[in-house]
Amino acid sequence: MEFEIGDQVEIIIGRETDLGFNVIINESFEGLLYKNELFEPLERNSRRTAYIKKVREDGKFDISLQLQGFLHVIDSHCEKILKRLETSGDLFLTDKSSPEEILDEVHLSKKAFKKAIGVLYKKKKIKLEKDRIILL
Repeated sequence: MEFEIGDQVEIIIGRETDLGFNVIINESFEGLLYKNELFEPLERNSRRTAYIKKVREDGKFDISLQLQGFLHVIDSHCEKILKRLETSGDLFLTDKSSPEEILDEVHLSKKAFKKAIGVLYKKKKIKLEKDRIILL
């Protein structure tokens, strides 16, 4: 089966390596999910929807849990923050929060968090206060 960059696939999380996690794609092919692209814990043998990030020369695939491309990524990050805000009404994070706090609360990198907050603010979906973000 031929895969192209951006194709949606089903993966099974395999063994953890120094680089990330080995995965089985569509129960037939091997791939790798890199640690530096993970913002949530993964369990071995769990199934996830993922996307082909790169087709490697060795016949294996690099995998991402997020659809690639700025607009797709930002939309999914905004959705994640909005869902969190809908649950509690506010979020005690700001652009000054530590990367660790942001990762713990919303499972995003600080850079991704700041971009998503900027988009939500411009769309008037949130209000930024000194110590938190409020859903409008």
